Amino acid sequence: MSSKDQKPGGGGGGGFFSSIFSAMHKSVNGLLGYEGLEVINPEGGNEDAEAEAQRGRWKQEERDGYWKMMQKYVGSDITSMVTLPVLIFEPMTMLQKMAELMEYSHLLDKADECEDPCMRLVYASSWAISVYYAYQRTWKPFNPILGETYEMVNHGGITFIAEQVCHHPPMSAGHAENDHFVYDVTSKLKTKLLGNSVDVYPLGRTRVTLKRDGVVLDLVPPSTKINNLIFGRTWVDNPGEMVMTNLTTGEKVVLYFQPCGWFGSGRYEVDGYVYNSSEEPKILMSGKWNKSITYQPCDLEGEPLPGTEPKEVWGLAEIPTNDKFQYTHFAHKINSFDTAPRKLLASDSRLRPDRYALEKGDLSKAGAEKSRLEEKQRAEKRNREAEGHQFSPRWFDLTDKLSPTPWGELEVYQFNGKYSEHRAAVDSSDGIEEVDVKSIEFNPWQYGHTTST
Repeated sequence: MSSKDQKPGGGGGGGFFSSIFSAMHKSVNGLLGYEGLEVINPEGGNEDAEAEAQRGRWKQEERDGYWKMMQKYVGSDITSMVTLPVLIFEPMTMLQKMAELMEYSHLLDKADECEDPCMRLVYASSWAISVYYAYQRTWKPFNPILGETYEMVNHGGITFIAEQVCHHPPMSAGHAENDHFVYDVTSKLKTKLLGNSVDVYPLGRTRVTLKRDGVVLDLVPPSTKINNLIFGRTWVDNPGEMVMTNLTTGEKVVLYFQPCGWFGSGRYEVDGYVYNSSEEPKILMSGKWNKSITYQPCDLEGEPLPGTEPKEVWGLAEIPTNDKFQYTHFAHKINSFDTAPRKLLASDSRLRPDRYALEKGDLSKAGAEKSRLEEKQRAEKRNREAEGHQFSPRWFDLTDKLSPTPWGELEVYQFNGKYSEHRAAVDSSDGIEEVDVKSIEFNPWQYGHTTST
């Protein structure tokens, strides 16, 4: 640690930080009565942990109650184990959050048009980084109901469809396509509760096919850490490596997301290199995943070439100010009925009554509707099992492939093309009566006669 990082009278780095940790554990334990609880201030500093713990959206009695409930899950995967109140939710589902990756899809268009294989990865990896600004939101999206969908047809010529294909464990599949690329993802999250924080591992497979040359890109994103889950100001970090590989020609880009250090050092920073097929560094990339990314040619030692300057490849678009849920303009767009496609599927996330009630600020109704939908989902499962039936997604098929990931093997779902046929039929028909999409009843169920009683 340099001298500028030490506080006057701190007695050196070790004593200073030891005193902080001692104060944090002492004050938090005095407040809550639990050993080992860590409340992390993203700005660092020596602010007393008791004051830090009082920040956030939870009331004292709610925090204590949920800490006692969550304590028994420490060390466990809580992806679908814990029922949480709508107080901490945003009016969006995980399927819609998957669609947020399409906000800067023009970067994939540029990657497809690019002839330089290394620059192709500069554009494509910047596209993958761009979504992390949206992913830093601290509100939790709703878990999709089995069979729920989200569709988008009004952005950059893209047709996007996502479907919840499995409930235990929660898994989603997505497909997007325009004139330049095809995007396919099987998404499965694995979590580990650490007390007042949770690690999230993206146990998924993401593939992008660029149409001009037919190259296939594979993406492995970094893990995510959600800090101050119950006590304190919730904030998100994404420490680790992002790797994107051209499976067709061998180039790859390796980018390191710096962990947030004391006093916020390194927060948001990302840097790394694009390597050619001979694993030689060719382009240096750097920036902040919440602001902008630049690139610059480099030598074999990774140093910028003389006479070159960093050039911006991606920059954050204008965002709303003081937005309640920290949404971007694009997030509002994909959440709006005004941009919904013609003859919206009744299983679409926009139609969920709990999501819509939360968007309107009615927490009581949102909570009641969330409970009703979850109970109906359990009832449908009992009905299906009693009849000996297996759930089958409409728009995706389970393959016999197992995809290796850094966190375990993953079953892979593939787009079956039926949605493209459905959307083409809807768009070409003049005989379909136009309806107010808000009047459509949310219906992802395969068994229409299932009730929650």
